[in-house]
Amino acid sequence: MMCATHPNIVQIIEVFANSVQFPHESSPRARLLIVMEMMEGGELFHRISQHRHFTEKQASQVTKQATLALQHCHLLNIAHRDLKPENLLFKDNSLDAPVKLCDFGFAKIDQGDLMTPQFTPYYVAPQVLEAQRRHQKEKSGIIPTSPTPYTYNKSCDLWSLGVIIYVMLCGYPPFYSKHHSRTIPKDMRRKIMTGSFEFPEEEWSQISEMAKDVVRKLLKVKPEERLTIEGVLDHPWLNSTEALDNVLPSAQLMMDKAVVAGIQQAHAEQLANMRIQDLKVSLKPLHSVNNPILRKRKLLGTKPKDCVYIHDRENGAEDSNVALEKLRDVIAQCILPQAGKGENEDEKLNEVMQEAWKYNRECKLLRDTLQSFSWNGRGFTDKVDRLKLAEIVKQVIEEQTMSHESQ
Repeated sequence: MMCATHPNIVQIIEVFANSVQFPHESSPRARLLIVMEMMEGGELFHRISQHRHFTEKQASQVTKQATLALQHCHLLNIAHRDLKPENLLFKDNSLDAPVKLCDFGFAKIDQGDLMTPQFTPYYVAPQVLEAQRRHQKEKSGIIPTSPTPYTYNKSCDLWSLGVIIYVMLCGYPPFYSKHHSRTIPKDMRRKIMTGSFEFPEEEWSQISEMAKDVVRKLLKVKPEERLTIEGVLDHPWLNSTEALDNVLPSAQLMMDKAVVAGIQQAHAEQLANMRIQDLKVSLKPLHSVNNPILRKRKLLGTKPKDCVYIHDRENGAEDSNVALEKLRDVIAQCILPQAGKGENEDEKLNEVMQEAWKYNRECKLLRDTLQSFSWNGRGFTDKVDRLKLAEIVKQVIEEQTMSHESQ
């Protein structure tokens, strides 16, 4: 409510306090219902993918509006803490539609006490990761709880802005991992903590030095060295009179849905973890549970083949998760630039594909796909269209996911 008056922040139309009973609930519960303005233009990445000719000038204009929204929040001493492309929406589908910031679920007034590790992978600042590390160690008793806890400040939003600009310009994040997991992988954490990123020649050769400069100055590990809000708004890239009409590679990459599949999956999983991070769950061994359903089955003498054993379901779920992760590794190998100039990318693709095939041999779609791509069981014998392969593997993931959910 404090922020919603700015033209680049999604407006709150009305707030209702009602008791509402949803179909799965036994009784009504008190709830706040928020009515917000309709944003018909969709999310930032979706909008870019619809424009075959998304230019550097347009990226600069989007950045300026997002920065103005952030400036408004920071002037009110509010840190957004979850700045990412999904939270930047276009008002409508017109060419000059305004961009607006939304989702203040993790926003907090900065009183020098920001220490909760709230973040989404790919956009998280080093200071927030350090807060997470200390939070976890204190929670597990590895280090004593400090009387002066580690804190971070609003500048974490500026780091996230730098990452968004980078992705908007080239189509992939500056910090990523080849291995998707429920927690942020070690190699990706190390890259963020050291600020290790590059501007690969293939995608960045046609992008202006001004754009690279603003990214470099925002992705500084030390907050005091990072560009300020005012510094961003005054930067030549946001105020250039040059045409900057070069078409960005990001539009072409984002037209293929597979490009952001792995990223969005990691976002969703991390967000789910954050929402329930302090929920403690205690699981009892199966033999010690006094469960009426299990008791009834035992009394009826149900045969093992008809039973649904909890540990079998867990093993099955674990196997299916591994299978899906192996498929996501294939997508990452196909769409993300590979670190290390000496690395043989074709061999690496063969390696991750072998792993994915090992865990997904029963999938007909994957089997037919590999045959069409001249797969001999150990590698591809012909040149592979990586984007096409990534798109089909994404379809395999969706098919496998639906299959597991229906079982």
